[in-house]
Amino acid sequence: MDSLALLLGGFEHALTLWNLLYCLIGVSIGMFVGVLPGLGPVAGTALLIPLTFGMEPISAIIMLSGIFYGSMYGGTITSVLINTPGESASVVTCIDGYQMARQGRAGTALGVAAIGSFIGGIAAILGLTFLGPPLAEFALKFGPPEYFSLLLLGLLMLVGLMGKSVIRGLIAACFGLLLSLIGMDPVSGAIRFTFGQMELMEGLDFVVVAMGLFGISEILLNAENHMKMETPAKIQGLLPKREEWKPTIKSIGRGTVLGFLIGLIPGANAAIASILSYSLEKKIAKDPSRFGKGAIEGVAGPETANNAHSGAAMIPLFTLGIPSSPTVAVILGAFIMHGLTPGPQLFQNNPDFVWGVIASMFVGNVILLIFNLPLARVWAKIAMVPYEILFPLILILSVVGVYSINSSLWDVWMMILFGVIGYLMKKLDLPIAATVLTFVLGSQIESTLLQSLATSQHGLLIFFERPISGTLISLGIVILVISLISGIKKKRSTLVNDFEM
Repeated sequence: MDSLALLLGGFEHALTLWNLLYCLIGVSIGMFVGVLPGLGPVAGTALLIPLTFGMEPISAIIMLSGIFYGSMYGGTITSVLINTPGESASVVTCIDGYQMARQGRAGTALGVAAIGSFIGGIAAILGLTFLGPPLAEFALKFGPPEYFSLLLLGLLMLVGLMGKSVIRGLIAACFGLLLSLIGMDPVSGAIRFTFGQMELMEGLDFVVVAMGLFGISEILLNAENHMKMETPAKIQGLLPKREEWKPTIKSIGRGTVLGFLIGLIPGANAAIASILSYSLEKKIAKDPSRFGKGAIEGVAGPETANNAHSGAAMIPLFTLGIPSSPTVAVILGAFIMHGLTPGPQLFQNNPDFVWGVIASMFVGNVILLIFNLPLARVWAKIAMVPYEILFPLILILSVVGVYSINSSLWDVWMMILFGVIGYLMKKLDLPIAATVLTFVLGSQIESTLLQSLATSQHGLLIFFERPISGTLISLGIVILVISLISGIKKKRSTLVNDFEM
């Protein structure tokens, strides 16, 4: 009941004119980002962070969160109409969604996807409403050792789940930690890795790094892999047939639960949720052969799962201060830039902010439901904008946005440098998200480690002497060992197959 009362108070902030406007802008940009192939919610959110300078923190996070969950809706449209996923979570939707469009049922595919997305998103936000406060209260018992162990567990889970190779994941994660060490030591005040450059005294700017690694690298990669778009299919009829309602509702229910649970796991992005949902639907279907030929469950389940994931992914951020996906890591950077520290204290120190943002997510999902169907063909046509026009425009906006942070050309050159680094990382199949997550969390890991050791009587044993900390670290070690063994087996299997060929 307390959560409901606080949520109603949050609507007072979410429904103010300016916050409604920023919510509308956020979900609209999110739809735009989701529709554009190759850009994705991570790059879109990173590129738009400079626009939030000078805004109130609640308005800034409302807009950035809208980009996050709005992109999940947008990616569906091009997947169904032109067989081109706007972002990675919508790749699975192409399998049956496009087949439905070819059968003249594009409207039904989009209608089911919109309904499932809305239900999954609302259910996840309700989970955040009722699970957030008790989790935050439990997290208040955490000291520096527990926080360090939790952060370490999150990073180990991230490395285990992200990328095709655990070794590549570790390399990318270590690179992010090294970047976080640049600048002044938070304890001793020593200057590290600046190479005599005064601009690096305060460390690397998160926006510069994120926009380079995600935004500029995407422009370079997509300019290299130029794609030709198809003509959008016609949209007729938005609702399923009477006999299709029952299996559709069941798929939406399963997708909601699965997406919500996966959203709580650090490193498990929305693409994992949609893929697992599709696999589940195909496995339990009476006739699995229908999948790939226009099965409505193949659209309803995955689309519900990726939107449930986007809402659930905010729970670890709000309650523990840990990003559970790359896009949430970018939003965490925005929190820090606006002087907010996500975690258990956030519910106590900034209740108006927390509940205002949560309430805005309800509003945003309603707006997206209204936007998603009547304007589907309009959004699809946006994806037809020639890359020769689109990419230079995004590049100009990126340069102007980064320059506006400190009015410094140094930031612009650093963004371009990290853009090239991000491009090379993608070519080498190194997970950029691992680098950004460790870069964001690096300072927190360092400070909690040093605080723990300063109060310890037995050095590193402090992390195993405390029950919660010991459990978290032991779990992290087990996950890392399993991931390494799995990676070695997979590599050995690949080598054996190549040798036999």
